[in-house]
Formats: sequence, structure tokens, C-alpha cells
Amino acid sequence: MNPWLWLLVPFAPLLGGVLLLCLRERSLSWLWLTCVPALLVALQPPAALELPWLWEGVRWGADDILTRAWLGFSAVLWGCAAVFANSSLSRDPRRLRFWAFWQLALAGNLLLIVATDALSFYLGFSAMSLSAYGLIVHRGGPGPRRAGRLYLQLAICGEMLLLAGLLLRTHSTGQAFDFASWQAQPIDHLTLALLLLGLGLKAGFWPLHVWLPLAHPEAPVPASAVLSGAMLKAGILGIWRCVPEADSTLATWSMPLLAAGIFGALYAAALGLCAAKSKAVLAYSSVSQMGWMLMTLALAWSLDEPSAGVLAVLVLFGVHHGLAKGALFLAAGMVHEGRLPRLAWLLLLPPALAIMGAPLTSGAAVKYLFKDALHDSAFAAWAPWLTLASFATALLLLRALWLMWRDQQHAPAQRPPAGQWLPWAVLSTASLLLPWVWPALREPLLEGLYPGGLWAALWPLLAALTLAGWALRRGWQVPSRLARLPNPALTASLYLTRVLRQPPLPVPAIGLERNRWRQRERRWNRQWERGALTISAWLLVALLWLGWLW
Repeated sequence: MNPWLWLLVPFAPLLGGVLLLCLRERSLSWLWLTCVPALLVALQPPAALELPWLWEGVRWGADDILTRAWLGFSAVLWGCAAVFANSSLSRDPRRLRFWAFWQLALAGNLLLIVATDALSFYLGFSAMSLSAYGLIVHRGGPGPRRAGRLYLQLAICGEMLLLAGLLLRTHSTGQAFDFASWQAQPIDHLTLALLLLGLGLKAGFWPLHVWLPLAHPEAPVPASAVLSGAMLKAGILGIWRCVPEADSTLATWSMPLLAAGIFGALYAAALGLCAAKSKAVLAYSSVSQMGWMLMTLALAWSLDEPSAGVLAVLVLFGVHHGLAKGALFLAAGMVHEGRLPRLAWLLLLPPALAIMGAPLTSGAAVKYLFKDALHDSAFAAWAPWLTLASFATALLLLRALWLMWRDQQHAPAQRPPAGQWLPWAVLSTASLLLPWVWPALREPLLEGLYPGGLWAALWPLLAALTLAGWALRRGWQVPSRLARLPNPALTASLYLTRVLRQPPLPVPAIGLERNRWRQRERRWNRQWERGALTISAWLLVALLWLGWLW
């Protein structure tokens, strides 16, 4: 295949944006095709594309499993969400504006995946992050504006921190921009902290998750699907590529990172159980799952040598979570569009069960690989906390399903539009079909099918089902105090907005008497009227002399 196909991966969405300007509504039903080049090069990657005329060392495309898997699931998710959006936003008068931001965010997301140098990655990351603001505030109103304001404030802070980290990393590697050089050089604590903060704000793991629970309920459903399924993973991908494969500095950070990941998985699940909207619960579920990916990074950093097994866990976790969470967000939108038949609820179960880690799903294979890597590491004593996190995840997903079922009671007495069924079905069934067509998932799935492995995967789900059934029978409801927990991040955002709207200096409140000052002006003009020409001439001569002397 021609290497120039890599150039088409990020530029196809931009070409779609140009067609959007020219053809307007007539191009909407074809915009999902802009994801096809990314899917093609993920399945059959050509040689890397050298672009020295852009800047030194720039190269797009690679044949490694991380690039191919990330590009493949991102293309599938964005394409399915685009088909869904064309149906769900067909009557929206502002849909053209939505699609403009959509194409820009898609181009940035694909560019940062195929980039093998820091400049290209930063360009794609910035385009994706800033364009996502337009997707969050699309519906308008106080809620989306509030969520968008907090997101934009944190996104700009993240951009500044990331840029500082990239500059320090470039300086320490002898002005090299390519990730291959970066992974062969050690990293210092300050640079690592800046990269974790800058990219972690986009990844949304605790405690950098504060924008997620506000943004997801307000954004349109297709935007929530790609925000959670694809854009969050950009932060994890960036962290993995910007740091060396093995370093003593990373080993120092591995234990705090593991503790933060476990706490984030449990803390986000506890907050999600108090949420009253299904999309908010799914948002907290994404924060919890990002805790698992943070734990994967901690496992990789604790090893003395690079491990292909931990890299496989990271890749498979990203693919599995991206497709499953995208399906759940699309389902959360469909239950508001109309009444789902009972058989359709069977399509809702696979992605939910996959995130819970139920047997015969993609989640079971990923959890098996993760626990196997954990037991072979220095963190084997932390295994009980992972079991507790699995139980919390199952409980959180059960609450999301119950809220969707409750929302059905208020949905219109009609079926959801036909254009939404196919993309939702593709993403929902992927959690069951993907392990059987991808050997990397099929092997750990089959290895976990023994009595001990089945029981380890099932009992957290069974315990969560028992507790949820008991709560429903007792009519338990979230206490009002927990349902109205204050949001410190939102309070800080509003305070910052008020401070920035104030002028830097107080405006002097001087009341001028116009008639009195007008009289003084006329008196001054009469006094200088006779000698104005003479004074102007002398001033001109003085300036000429000063210029000559200078």
C-alpha cells in the first residue's frame, strides 16, 4: 500500500469539513466515510510516511500493535457514532455547527494516533481537545455552558502543562522530537509530573476527572460516546509514548500511581451510585475504568524491563472499553428517543457485562490478563482491592441499566429511528464477537474458562446483583444529601470566571461637568489662537534638530 495513505487518515475528516461547507445537509449522510482510511491502514498498514518538509523528524504511521489497535477501534467508534448522529440530530437546526466541530475533533484524534513525533501529537491533541468544547456546549443553555466553561478552563490548563512537559522532554533528549528517541532516554520527576497532569486532565482519571460528570450529561449522545470511548484514551496513549520503556524514575512513581488508580476506581463508583441520570452514571464509570488503565501504567513502570504482556493489557483494555462504553452511551440516548422492545434489551447486556468482566466477553479476557500480570509483579498483595473494584464496577453498571429502564417509562410511545439501530448493534455485539475474531483476546478468554477462573469472574457480579435486588425490594433511594453533593470544581470555575470578568484596574468614577469643561476649552483655544502657527513651527524645528543630533 502507498505510504501516502497515512496522510489521508487525518486529512479525510478535514476534506469532509470542506464538503460540509460546500454541500451542507447533502453531505451529512456520507461523513462517516471519513473514518474508512483509518480503518483500512489499521487492517493493512503501509510503510511509514516521512514528511521532512513539515519539520525535522516528522513521521506518520507505524506497524506496531498499539497504533493499529488504537486506530482501528477509534475508526469504528467514530464511524458508528457518526451514523447515529446523522439520525439523532436530523431535526437539530444547529447540526451543521455540530458537524464542523465533529470533523475537527475527529481529525485531531486520528492525527495524534498516527503521529510518531511530539509536534504532530501536540497538534492533533490540541485540535481534538479544543474542538470537543463545541460538542459539549452544542445544545446551549445554562447546563451545557457551565459544563463547557469548566471543560475549557481545564483543557487550556492541560495544554499549558503538556506543552511545558514536551519542551522539557525535548530539551533533555538533545532537541529530538521523535518518540523513539524519547523512549530510549531517562526522564526526570518534573517532566513526568507535567506530562501526567497535562495528559491526565484529558484522560479523566482521579483526581483530574472533575469535568467528566458535568460534560457527559449535557453533550449530545454521539459526542458522549466518542468523548468517553476515544478521546479519553488519547491521554493514556500520550503518557505511554512520551515516557521511556523502563526507568528508575518511573519505578518511583509506580506505587503512588497504583494507589491513585485503585482509589479512583472505587471513589468514582461511589459517586456514580449517587447520580440520578444514566449518562452521569456512565461518566463516573468511565472515570472508574480510567483508574484501571492507570493501574496498568503502574504495572508497566514497576518492571525493570519492558513487558509485552502489560502492553497487551493496555491495548486490549483500550479497545474493549472504547467499544463497550460507546455502545452504552448510544443506548442511553435511544431510551429517550422511543420505547425499546424487550428483545432489544438483550443488545444492551453484552457491553454492560463486558465492562463488569463477565465470562465469554471481551472484558473477561482483559481482566484475566490484568490479574495475571498483577500476580507476577511486586503488587500481588493488592489483588483483593481489584476484586472490590470489580464489585463496585458491577454495582455501578447495574444502576446505569436500572436508570435506563426507568427512563423508558417516560419515552415516547414509538420505536427509535431506524438509523440508530445498526451502529448501536455493531458496537453492542463487538463485546461478544471481538474475542472470537481476534486471537489476542480469544486466547486469554479461553484460558479463563476453568472453574476457578469462572468463579473469580462471576462472584463480584453475583454479589452486586444480590445487593441491587435487595435495594430494589426495600425501595432504597439515594439520600437527598448525597444526591446534592457540592462540586468544588464547579465552585472554583465560577469564581475564576467572576475574577476574569473584572477589569484589571478599578474604573474611575469621575463625574465631569460638560458645560464647565467646555467653557475652559474654548478659553484655552482663544488664548493660543494667535500664536498657534508660530508655536507649531518652533516645535517642528526642534524635532528636526533633535533628529539630526541623534
